[in-house]
Amino acid sequence: MAVDAIDRHILTILRKDGRAPVSEIARAVGLSAAPCARRIERMEGTGVIRGYTAVIEDSRAGTLQAFIEIRLLGATDSDEIQGIAESIPEIEESHSIAGTSDALLRLRVRDVKHLQQVINAVRRTGKVEGTKTFIIMNTWTRVTEHAATP
Repeated sequence: MAVDAIDRHILTILRKDGRAPVSEIARAVGLSAAPCARRIERMEGTGVIRGYTAVIEDSRAGTLQAFIEIRLLGATDSDEIQGIAESIPEIEESHSIAGTSDALLRLRVRDVKHLQQVINAVRRTGKVEGTKTFIIMNTWTRVTEHAATP
């Protein structure tokens, strides 16, 4: 599916506020509401827009985020990283990476004790040679900044 400049502008607005009313999006991109809604529906239907989410301030919600860098055992296929992530519900993302480590896992836990339990679960998969953990202290994300005009 081809994404044009108007679609990209719509996506920029939705990245900032997934709950923005179609009427406001339409006004910002210079369309009436009906054609704007059709564009959004088309992008949802073709998978350009995969879903909508809330941006949560973890420190206020009582959760902790961390990254676990993992090195797989030599006989472990890198395709198995996703299986490890899927088997542990606290893991929200997995990224295969190039470098001395094989993957980076992003997870959300209640506290440090819960983090240790998740690290142990990753190590117990039998596919991991080593881990390195990074607790996220603060996060800045471009998509939560003001929507920019394309």
